[in-house]
Amino acid sequence: MALYINKGNNSFASLLNDEYVDKTGLIAVINNTLLKEKRFTCVSRCRRFGKSVAANMLCAYYDRSCDSRSLFENLEIAKHPSFETYLNKFPVIKLDLTDFTTRYKDDPNIIDLIQNALKEDVKKAYPGVIPDDFNDDFMEMLISIKQATGDSFVMVIDEWDAICREFDPKGKVMDAYVNWLRRMFKGSNTLDVFAGVYMTGILPIKKYNTESALNNFWEYSMVDPEPLSRFFGFTREDVRTLCARHGMPYEELEKWYDGYSIGTEPSMFNPSSVVKALAKKSCSNYWATTGAFDAVARYIQMDFDGLKGDIVKMLGGGSCPVSTIRFGNDPNIIRSRDEVLTLLIHLGYLAYNRESKTCYIPNKEVADEMESAIKDNGWQLVIDAIDESEELLQCLLDGEAEEVAAGIQKIHEESTSILKYNDENALSCVINLAFYSARSKYKIVRELPAGRGFADVVFVPWRNVDLPAIVVELKWKREAVTAIDQIKQNNYPAPLKEYTGEVLLCGINYEKNEKEHTCVIERI
Repeated sequence: MALYINKGNNSFASLLNDEYVDKTGLIAVINNTLLKEKRFTCVSRCRRFGKSVAANMLCAYYDRSCDSRSLFENLEIAKHPSFETYLNKFPVIKLDLTDFTTRYKDDPNIIDLIQNALKEDVKKAYPGVIPDDFNDDFMEMLISIKQATGDSFVMVIDEWDAICREFDPKGKVMDAYVNWLRRMFKGSNTLDVFAGVYMTGILPIKKYNTESALNNFWEYSMVDPEPLSRFFGFTREDVRTLCARHGMPYEELEKWYDGYSIGTEPSMFNPSSVVKALAKKSCSNYWATTGAFDAVARYIQMDFDGLKGDIVKMLGGGSCPVSTIRFGNDPNIIRSRDEVLTLLIHLGYLAYNRESKTCYIPNKEVADEMESAIKDNGWQLVIDAIDESEELLQCLLDGEAEEVAAGIQKIHEESTSILKYNDENALSCVINLAFYSARSKYKIVRELPAGRGFADVVFVPWRNVDLPAIVVELKWKREAVTAIDQIKQNNYPAPLKEYTGEVLLCGINYEKNEKEHTCVIERI
């Protein structure tokens, strides 16, 4: 079997025998680009979000060396008008660059090695077309094949940015790689040689000055994914179906793996973690441990423009504004808070809400890693608050208002140096940090529409957790009892009746002048 050209459909056939969720609608989108100016596609997503699965699917569909009709005939793409048009119609070249970066990580000639491997394989697929003494580059070989046979290729490159991640961004290897990509995909013969090009990576294509190195590619990233949002990651409907099939509670997987807002899809799950949780019948941190979080931890140590305060706020369940425009898609060039946050979005450690242009920590799996990074980097005040949060939650449940007020006051005072602001937003952040451990028992929702307004913070018990729901109302320079009165008057507990028969009301006030917190707790 060939290594790079006409590899057949075995990889995709194996996926169908496993926990496959139908994402073949992507094929229809790519079909609409073939043989057009927009035939160059680059999809960037964080690790384990289905990039390689999609690449293998596309190869199986387009590869003319096999018959893939039986693999697709019961899937979504079979109902699309373009299904017959391009099914098994092209010679397909598939290149996974991690194969080379693993074998030749420190070899300065890696680009030549890639080209030589491709040339050797493609030459075998076209006996008699390429002369034995051919001594030009890979693109020239493809041009010769096109002229001799009329064949136009579909090329799929998986992990296109593996070279960028492993080699010096200012070194000769990177220059050689960018020049090779431009030679292949921006040359005068590119449109003749390629019917379509599809690349995947963790990061979008690197920018040089303000322009992409390959600005003819249509890019679909974590911050600009449309119309490909639903094809990478599992939707709620996907996960509900899988949970019903495997007899696992949906709510447990929701707590661990939900939370990514990708384009028009408001709720996306990490597919790799979901599949592992279903197979092992247990939720755990499966995704984050597959990568080197140590490399990410150094970025959150860069306190650009109060970055530490933003991380603390997001650990507490909040979100932070971010501008994703200036990031040059190069993890080695980080100059601002926005660039750090944008990098973490692309890597999957933060999620991005395109409508509000804010970022946040998506789920428990990622929050656990953020917590570990903070502990490893010595954010002692935050560490102490997290460690004390379990005891503070118990005080709240026991109705010990003075102890709750004292605990919140301590965290507020100690975190002022990190948060760098002193208002109701800071108090909201402090509350979430103070009750950090509650996440294992509650789904914590900020600004929940309830009754005749919005409840500041609501703790909704996860299923099978026998605890009361909690409604927290915050006041600034008022009285804590006023917060309780507002909860009752606006009927904030109304939406919680389906979760529990008991609701705990908590009013918290902060007097700025006296720097004193007060708390009132009631049960209804």
